[in-house]
Amino acid sequence: MNQKHYEDYLKILKEELVPAMGCTEPIAIAYAAAVARKELGSLPDRVEIQVSGNIIKNVKSVIVPNTGGLRGIEAAAAAGIVVGDPELELRVIAEVEEKEKQKIYDFINSVPISVEFADNGNIFDIMVTLYAKEESSYIRICGFHTNIVEIRKNDKVLFFKEVDDEGSQENTDRSFITVEEIIEFADTVKIEDVKELLDFQIKCNMEIAEEGLRGDYGANIGKTLLTMYGEDDIKVRAKAKAAAGSDARMNGCEMPVVINSGSGNQGITASVPVIEYAAELGVSEEMKYRALVVSNLVTIHLKSGIGRLSAYCGAVSAGCGSGAGICYLYGGRFRDIAHTIVNSLAINSGIICDGAKASCAAKIASAVDAGILGYHMFKEGQQFYGGDGIVKKGVENTIVSVGKLAKDGMAETDKEILRIMLS
Repeated sequence: MNQKHYEDYLKILKEELVPAMGCTEPIAIAYAAAVARKELGSLPDRVEIQVSGNIIKNVKSVIVPNTGGLRGIEAAAAAGIVVGDPELELRVIAEVEEKEKQKIYDFINSVPISVEFADNGNIFDIMVTLYAKEESSYIRICGFHTNIVEIRKNDKVLFFKEVDDEGSQENTDRSFITVEEIIEFADTVKIEDVKELLDFQIKCNMEIAEEGLRGDYGANIGKTLLTMYGEDDIKVRAKAKAAAGSDARMNGCEMPVVINSGSGNQGITASVPVIEYAAELGVSEEMKYRALVVSNLVTIHLKSGIGRLSAYCGAVSAGCGSGAGICYLYGGRFRDIAHTIVNSLAINSGIICDGAKASCAAKIASAVDAGILGYHMFKEGQQFYGGDGIVKKGVENTIVSVGKLAKDGMAETDKEILRIMLS
């Protein structure tokens, strides 16, 4: 295939499949706070935080790991300030000793932390200002989770870059991606080019899935599915293990996840069902890697038109990705995978994102189910056609339609969700 596109696909996978511990929005706040603390040079005596509505939505209800069960923006910021290591980025509070957790409680109870809604038009925006007597430091993250766009110490600007309407995205361009070329790349990629990356995804995401089934996390969606339907059906196991990973992750589990498109839940959804199906079908390691390439890139492709945060549940895109990867494992190629994606988008588009929390696991189960059903529909000669609702003729046209629905059409829905959550 085109050599530049080959290299760009590798870059995109490396940019998106990165490790994170805990829900990525509170971790981004912790990261910003840790960088601000480093710039300040001491613990602050006052903290001011400004965040966009989608950050409020995604941080409000989720447990921040390594805080002893604390939730919310204040907890995430305090953890980053007191015990965070900014060099670890999205693992900023991964290396916290038990005795250090009390310091987080003490800080929250002794230092004023104010939180304000920043209505400046950016979907993803975090601004943290720390004060210590006459000193201050300011960090702004915009666009995506580690994208620092401004650093100030007192009144001096130490670092600055322009923020455009998309939050100053500086990752590799994704506009060239198509489903057909994703499959060509998956068919031809040298396994050594992706093996280390995918091995880490397999290890992390399967380990947290198993932990979710062992432990008692949130609403225990994964366990509930296995209790209701048993473990013999691969379709049930694929849904249950993906949901269990989210059960654990949303409810304070201190294990890392390899994310996709800025989300651990999407990383779990795009990988765990494909890994589970690969084991069930007994395919080669090479085939498993190639199917994971399909799943991850289809997820990224779908999310590129939607944006990092939206009122549209990201698990839907990742469920389509996993359905595409499963189709690939069964020998499906472009025609089969294209119809799998269109079918699954027609089934589940419209599930809302009302923040990170326990119910994400149930949405993941539904998204994976839609991906699997989308594949089996086409296998049985059934499909949704262009003109059926938002479905258009051709997979790329349908993907564009869903992107418009999620990004533009659901913009007011996003605001109403936030109003309901905060009322």
